[in-house]
Amino acid sequence: MSRLRAAITGVGHYAPPKVLTNQDLERMVDTSDEWIRTRTGILERRIADESTATSDMAVEAALRALENAHARAEDLDFVIVATATPDMPYPATAALVQARIGATKAGACDVTCGCSGFIYALNMGAQFIAAGAYRKVLVVGADTLSKVTDFTDRNTCVLFGDGAGAVVLEAAAEGYGILSFSLRSDGSGSHLLYLKAGGSRCPATAETVARREHFTVMAGSEVFRFAVRVVAEATQAVLVEAGVGVDDVALFIPHQANLRIIEAASKRLNISMERVFVNLDRYGNTSCGSIPMALSEAVVAGRLKDGDLLVMCGFGAGLSWGATVMRWSPTRVSASPEQAPAEAVGEPVVN
Repeated sequence: MSRLRAAITGVGHYAPPKVLTNQDLERMVDTSDEWIRTRTGILERRIADESTATSDMAVEAALRALENAHARAEDLDFVIVATATPDMPYPATAALVQARIGATKAGACDVTCGCSGFIYALNMGAQFIAAGAYRKVLVVGADTLSKVTDFTDRNTCVLFGDGAGAVVLEAAAEGYGILSFSLRSDGSGSHLLYLKAGGSRCPATAETVARREHFTVMAGSEVFRFAVRVVAEATQAVLVEAGVGVDDVALFIPHQANLRIIEAASKRLNISMERVFVNLDRYGNTSCGSIPMALSEAVVAGRLKDGDLLVMCGFGAGLSWGATVMRWSPTRVSASPEQAPAEAVGEPVVN
């Protein structure tokens, strides 16, 4: 008897309606549309308003994923929210989402692994399914990075946006679902991408606020080199473990951080850009929301069909990274754009 695997049976995504363009940023900091486009591939990003928290976007994405899966929140066994920007240190943002969607019998927890958080959360949820412990698991990736972005720092403020994506996990049919995954970390690189203040090491004070220590700090060139290397290595590792090759991959969804990273990693892997899904031009880097948002848009755009091999790979603070390969099973997942209203998420990109 083959091992039980988890499959994605529903997808959904949400982005706030406010758009911040490169031209808007030209009026805020010393930068230009041309500089941003050529170095990042980003044209615009979505920004949450003052009243919108991470859980608000997570709930919207979760409800759409449940509708897409024809599933009820009360039937969920567990809710996992991957986020670097929780509503508050505790309770978990997942608990807030669990209550608001009506998942009355579900456990809930957060996963904090920076931008690779969704890949971690996805495969943690899949293990609940594989073990036979749970039947339905909701996994959400959501971040409001604009809340922790220094909009006087031209090196970081051009990169980040807000958004959320969600998937429903259930047992896969024979031959489908998650075939392999890899989750890795190197804490010796923690100084390359961090938010200093607000935790037990450096509690919030008037002084930490004055020193602007509640904003994201990133060593861009070092993170770039790290990302290109680990995306290629992690993707190759999961393909080998699954017993498939690069040529078998129908669609590759990497973390949407920087177009140059995506292009460089894809070149190393010998995956043509025609097989890579990219939507960062409209959203920027949405951290944990990045991969599930791209996946949801890929489904809406009809980029996945029965039996397609899908690879997803993330990287972020920690330093952390992870990848997974799955055989796509669209038994319940619909390609209908009605699940993601255009006024909230924009039109899908078809590469």
